[in-house]
Amino acid sequence: QVELVESGGGLVQAGGSLRLSCAASGSIFRNDLMAWYRQAPGKQRDMVATIHRSGTTNYTDSVKGRFTISRDNAKNTLSLQMNSLKPEDTAVYYCNALPAVAWAWGQGTQVTVSS
Repeated sequence: QVELVESGGGLVQAGGSLRLSCAASGSIFRNDLMAWYRQAPGKQRDMVATIHRSGTTNYTDSVKGRFTISRDNAKNTLSLQMNSLKPEDTAVYYCNALPAVAWAWGQGTQVTVSS
């Protein structure tokens, strides 16, 4: 059974920082690629950042230079350091593999950035 539990979200002013964490159980962390996704109100869920088991990372253009994804393969945890937050970063953030495992989505963690 796969379980993904996201945490670390909250309300922050524009320009602030948050660090999200994802604890994974089951076999999902055997995936070479893990990712953070986000879904804003009324919009589809989009990929934000990915990280390969080797440490190679990729980011969507809107977060490059502001967000940093990391993973601890020994602890089965995924993190997302978010700096210089903007109101448009407001969304529910999720972790999952890439491609996503459909039945593994967790509850996500809400990030709200006020202007």
